[in-house]
Amino acid sequence: MTGLPDTAAIVDAAITSRRSVRAFLPTPVPRRVIEDILRVASRAPSGTNTQPWKVYVLTGAAREALSRKILAAHDDPAVAATHREEYPYYPREWVSPYVDRRRKVGWDLYGLLGIAKGDKARMHAQHGRNYTFFDAPVGLMFTIDRVMELGSWLDYGMFLQNIMIAARARGLDTCPQAAFTQFHRIVMEHIGAPANEMLVCGMSLGYADPEAVENRLQTEREPVEGFTTFLE
Repeated sequence: MTGLPDTAAIVDAAITSRRSVRAFLPTPVPRRVIEDILRVASRAPSGTNTQPWKVYVLTGAAREALSRKILAAHDDPAVAATHREEYPYYPREWVSPYVDRRRKVGWDLYGLLGIAKGDKARMHAQHGRNYTFFDAPVGLMFTIDRVMELGSWLDYGMFLQNIMIAARARGLDTCPQAAFTQFHRIVMEHIGAPANEMLVCGMSLGYADPEAVENRLQTEREPVEGFTTFLE
């Protein structure tokens, strides 16, 4: 097909340049751009076209108010202890190679930031950056109806990936964040979500700060032969 190589290169570039950005510029993102991204992302496949995603977009005062509420809980150990995730994002028991990859990316990030092992205060502060959306001008919250089952969560992942790739195609960056799930009660009340919805995750959206050291983090990926079996 004519033009296929160029098309493939554009799509590949959007996918391979996607990364979790942890420092954003204050540059606003126009609402029409956010709407365009969500419109494109909504073409994600879903079982029998159920389209299980619901999105809450926070900017300006709404975003700042949510950050203040969550940080108040995050910074108070007694209060933070009363908040728990509603679903287990991570395994209850870590084994290799997953725990090794997790540790490496964590220490690679802390190394860039100059956070030494055992420096709990700075680790806590860095984790708290999640709740300011890493200063991104746009915060996204994603919910799902509680009646939906595991298959719909698979569909949701494809929708989230579409958002991140569509953002890259427009020169924007993102950071998908499961960190918000600990404080799901605060989030859900703030966004006015009904009781039949569950928080899936949050996401920061904006323009990456090119000068921020944490944005130099390059995560490693396993080679194709490391996770693929060809049967002929």
